Amino acid sequence: MRMQSPIVRRLTRRIMVGSVPVGGDSPIAVQSMTNTETCDVEATLAQIRRLEAVGVDIVRVSVPSMEAAEAFKRIRAGTRTPLIADIHFDYKIALQVLKYGVDCLRINPGNIGRDDRVRAVVESARDHNVPIRIGVNAGSLGKDLLRKYGEPNADAMVESAMHHIDILDSYDFQNFKVSLKASEVFMTVAAYRKLSAQIEQPLHLGITEAGGLRSGTVKSAVGLGLLLMDGIGDTIRISLAADPVEEVKVGFDILKSLGLRQKGVNLIACPSCSRQNFDVIATVNALEARLEDITTPIDLSVVGCIVNGPGEAMVSDVGLTGAAPINMSYLNGVISHKISNENLVDELEAMVRQKVAEKQAAAKLADEPQVIKLRNLRK
Repeated sequence: MRMQSPIVRRLTRRIMVGSVPVGGDSPIAVQSMTNTETCDVEATLAQIRRLEAVGVDIVRVSVPSMEAAEAFKRIRAGTRTPLIADIHFDYKIALQVLKYGVDCLRINPGNIGRDDRVRAVVESARDHNVPIRIGVNAGSLGKDLLRKYGEPNADAMVESAMHHIDILDSYDFQNFKVSLKASEVFMTVAAYRKLSAQIEQPLHLGITEAGGLRSGTVKSAVGLGLLLMDGIGDTIRISLAADPVEEVKVGFDILKSLGLRQKGVNLIACPSCSRQNFDVIATVNALEARLEDITTPIDLSVVGCIVNGPGEAMVSDVGLTGAAPINMSYLNGVISHKISNENLVDELEAMVRQKVAEKQAAAKLADEPQVIKLRNLRK
C-alpha cells in the first residue's frame, strides 16, 4: 500500500457537468477537447470514443456557428460523455445548444453583448440546470485591461475573471466554474492563487498553448503541480499540440503522481542501467501499450535488478525484479514465481489483468446488498 496524498484540497462549491461532479470533495475531473471539424459528426464522435477509451471525464467541443450547433445535436445523441460547448460572442449558438442537451457552456458573459442577450443565456442555463465556464485567457484580454496593466499579467487576468463573475452575480447565477490560463507558468499560477482566495466556485486548471507532447507535458506538470499541491483545482485540461488522447493520459498521470486520482495502471519503472537483467525500456513500452484500456487502479513495478526491485515489488500489486539467471515476479507484495526474459510481457500482462479482475469482483461484491440467510432449524 502506497502513501496517501498529503494534499488538503480547497473546498469549493460543487457543480454538475452532466453526470460528473466538479468541486466539493469530488475527484478532480480530467477533460480534453476535440480537434476535429465539429460539422464532421462521425469524425468527432470517433475521437470522443477514443478519449472515452482512456478514461476522459468531460469533453469540450468547439461550436463556432449555427451549422456546428446542428452538428452538436447529433454529437450529443451519439455519446453519454458530458459535453461542454465552446462558444464565443454569439449568444444564439448558446441558446441552441442548451436546447440540444449540452452539459456546460464555455462562454464569457461579458463578451456576449447587450444585457438582454446575457440575460437570455443565463436564464436558459438556469432553466436547463447547465453550468457556465468563465474562461479567461492571457492572450485575449480586453483592450482596457491591456491599457491599464501594459501587458498581460496575473492581476489583469483576475480582474477580467471578476468582471465576468460580477455579471453572473447580478443575475444571481452561481452555477459556474472559472479558468485563468496563460502559456507562461508563473503568470498562470499567480492568477489562480489570487482568484482562489476570492471565490468559492470550482476552478478549471490548465496551462494554455503549453506546446508539443514533451515540452507541453513538462510545462503543464510543473504549473498544475504547483497549484494542485496548494489544494487548488477541481478539473484539469492538459493543452498539447498533440493527439487529445495524450492530453487525457498526461492528465491522469499528473493526478496519479500526486495521489489525487487513482485510475488505471500506476507503472513504477527504473531508468535501467548495466545491472539490468532484461530490457527494461522495451518491456515498459510494451506494457504501457497493452494496458492502456485498464481503468481500475493498480500498481505495477518493473525494475531491472535486485537492488531496488524487491522493495518496489513489495508495495505493488504486481511486481517484477530482474535477477540472474531468471527474473522474479511478485503478487500482492509476495514472491510469486520466476519468469524468463522471453515471457516477461505476456506473463506480466496476464498477472495484471487477473489482479484487475479480482479487484473488480471485490468492488462489485462490496456494492451488493448483503443478505443474511437464516437456516431453518428443525425442532
